[in-house]
Amino acid sequence: MIIRHATENDLPAIVAIYNASIPSRMATADLEPVSVMSRINWFKKRSPLKHPLWVVETGEVIAGWLSFQPFYGRPAYHATAEVSIYIASNYQRRGLGKILLQEAIRQSPNLGLKTLIGFIFGHNEASLKLFEQFGFERWGHMPGIAELDGVERDLVILGLRLG
Repeated sequence: MIIRHATENDLPAIVAIYNASIPSRMATADLEPVSVMSRINWFKKRSPLKHPLWVVETGEVIAGWLSFQPFYGRPAYHATAEVSIYIASNYQRRGLGKILLQEAIRQSPNLGLKTLIGFIFGHNEASLKLFEQFGFERWGHMPGIAELDGVERDLVILGLRLG
């Protein structure tokens, strides 16, 4: 298993993993699949030196990915990033999310980051548990903010101050 910076050639696999998460209504507020074309600008905004996009490979297969997203788009938040993790369904519960999150925490100071944020649905207990296992605390709760198939869902904001 290796973690490496994503290339544009990885984008179809990244999008496929993301799209596979949509039907479960556990990890994203997107309700319909996204296209590779619609994600090209998102991909191009990733920077290995500040807001990287990593893939985790097992053998020759991209099994998951982690993205650092700029937070709120204002200069004063330059040392804060949102972290998103997506693991292919057939690779879940193998510890890949833990490995990616641990590496994100370890590398964050090298990226100039002091704070990591996670936005996780309140019903996504596995992801909440993962982030909390690494010291993320619940910094916010937005009740009923998302509507997924007619069901209102909460959003939990988790944060971790580094070093």
